[in-house]
Amino acid sequence: MEQTQKDLTPRQRISHIVKWLRQYAGSAKITTFVVGISGGIDSSVVSALCARTGLRTIVVQMPIRQDKKLNNRSSLQAGWLLERYSNVTHMSMDLTKIFNAFDTKLSPFCAADNGDYTHTSELAFANSRARLRMMTLYQIAQAHNGLVVGTGNRVEDFGVGFFTKYGDGGVDISPIGDCMKTAVWAMAAELGIPQEIIDAPPTDGLWADGRTDESQLGMTYPELELAMAMDTGVWLEKPSKEQARNLRRYREIRARNMHKMTPIPVCQLDN
Repeated sequence: MEQTQKDLTPRQRISHIVKWLRQYAGSAKITTFVVGISGGIDSSVVSALCARTGLRTIVVQMPIRQDKKLNNRSSLQAGWLLERYSNVTHMSMDLTKIFNAFDTKLSPFCAADNGDYTHTSELAFANSRARLRMMTLYQIAQAHNGLVVGTGNRVEDFGVGFFTKYGDGGVDISPIGDCMKTAVWAMAAELGIPQEIIDAPPTDGLWADGRTDESQLGMTYPELELAMAMDTGVWLEKPSKEQARNLRRYREIRARNMHKMTPIPVCQLDN
């Protein structure tokens, strides 16, 4: 009987992804992987998977008005990698001054009539942080014959669209894009990622107050995964009231972010 993706152990997932990364690098004739590390579980796992290929892996810290704890965890991950993999290069650049200049220039055009920022404007500036980081990663990657490696998991990238279009969604390859968040945690344990990183509440790192993914989404990742299973018909049991509520919430978020997960609409002139 053929083994399905769901049946893979964390060790088997790791082996499969590392092999895939090597093969892709060979076919694309690239020599370097470039990964932005945030101190979160996803970027920590992806950077370790890239390092395991034996190819040069550049990990990049890019704090922007960063929560100190989050920046400390990304430094922890960088140090952990450097101790274990001789093919890892660490780069750290604080982009706060660049972002501050952007903020100062754009703020007068992004405020409401009364001079206050709207929530939409604040969110736009948060997303601009991710886009500035994307530009930085591509600058480094092109200079080193490299690829920008995505750190999004399946829940974020193909479930609720919890990423910034042309920000952390702007990547060349996506090694964990078919892995649920719980699978990422399991791989982190297998890889020996520092426990502090594994235990930290997931966050996108785009807000000065360090707000978590759960506070923004209103659901935990296990709840999101169950909602995804219900939405796709994989999970057939009758949902409880709470599960039904989570399913509605999941569908609302997914509908709002569907534009990120589908191809850009093109006006077809040839009917």
